[in-house]
Order: sequence, then C-alpha cells, then structure tokens
Amino acid sequence: SDSARLTLRDQSDERCGDMTDTILTESQASPAVEDIGWRYLLYYFSTAIQVDSLRDAGSVIQLAVDAAGPDANDHLRVNAGADRVELVLETRGRFGVTTRDVDLAHAITHALRATSHQTVPHPAHHSVQALAIAIDAMDIPRVRPFWQAVLGYDAVDAASDLVDPCGVGPSVWFQQMDQPRRERNRIHFDLAVPHDDADARIEAALAAGGLLVSDDRAPAFWILTDPEGNEVCVCTWQNRD
Repeated sequence: SDSARLTLRDQSDERCGDMTDTILTESQASPAVEDIGWRYLLYYFSTAIQVDSLRDAGSVIQLAVDAAGPDANDHLRVNAGADRVELVLETRGRFGVTTRDVDLAHAITHALRATSHQTVPHPAHHSVQALAIAIDAMDIPRVRPFWQAVLGYDAVDAASDLVDPCGVGPSVWFQQMDQPRRERNRIHFDLAVPHDDADARIEAALAAGGLLVSDDRAPAFWILTDPEGNEVCVCTWQNRD
C-alpha cells in the first residue's frame, strides 16, 4: 500500500537530481543514526529528549537549531512540551532523508550531549512515532480536494500526501481502489514505529483486545483491527528497499 508513496519519493529524487545530498534507502537510513539514539520512521529521522521544564525545552530547541545552522529551516522540525522535546529531520520536498540529514543528526546529538541531554528513541511513556491517515478512493482527484479543504491542510504534490501546515496533525494520503468496497472500512491509520518497538506495540494492542488480520508483509507492516474491525497498519522501515 506504500508503493505509490515510494514512487513519488523516487520521482522527487529525480527532479532534485542536481542537489548534492543523496537520498537514502531504508536500509541505509536506519543504521546511519541508530547508535546515536535516533530512529528512521519511513520518511524521516526522529528522536526524543527528556526535559524538566518548558525553559529546559527551549534550551534544547535552541541547541538543535544552532547545531543545524542554516539548514534548520529546510530540515528540522520540533514538537515540544514541559517534559519532552521531539526532533524530526527530513529533507523537505524529497519524501525521505538524505546524507545531509544524517550529518545534522550527528551534529545535533553532539551538541545536546555536551550539555548532558540525551537523544533517545524510547523515552518514558511512549516511543517516537509517526501517524498517517490512509483513505481508499475510487476517484482520488475528486475526493482529495474535500479533505484538503475540510482539514485546512497543504498539498505536498498534485497526487500525494496532504499535510498539516503547522506540522502537528497526521498526514493524509490516498490509496487507489480498483473497485468499490462496502464490506470494510475505507479509512485506516498507518502508524510508523521504531523497528525495535514494533513487537511490543503489537503485543500490547493484541492484549488490549485487538486482532491480527495479516502479517504477510511483516516487518514492513502488520494489519490489526480493534474488536469492531477498525484497521491500523503498524509499520516499520524494514523490508521496503
């Protein structure tokens, strides 16, 4: 179900072929940052830093921005609270991460560790993760403008994701249907988790009453439902190259 999105990423790489940064495959991206406490979540790197206050969070953000330097605006995103700062690195417009993002992850980690802040993928409460909403549609160009309008989202590309302009809400993407389907949901969640957290997350979901529908494509993704049949795909970067 992610093949169309991967194709769009490849096309973006071709359009940006004159750029010096090289877009990375999944198997290249993940090990490039694992040992410094970051995780690859399908299309970007993410890490979390535990903090003691909003003032501390502000200091962490300033350190990350300074370490990223002139690349901060085009690569770095931040979500912050009084107990946690999440950092995201991606190369905007390329549907993935590049060698520059790897360099920035290392630079930011070095700057944070110098002040005794640690970059970790599995902080207290829950791991870093990425949530997307997938909508199955027969006529994507017809239904996509509705969702863009009602959510107030921005279009990434003429045929791809819709994203929250504030970078807070989940992205929305559209999956082409071959024929109408009435017997099951046509909207589901795609939840990207660190590859080393997937088993625990799935086990917790099953213990909470969920059902495993399919693991045919695992560890790329598992399809689960709640007790009433509402679907979620738990995804990792693995087996996607």
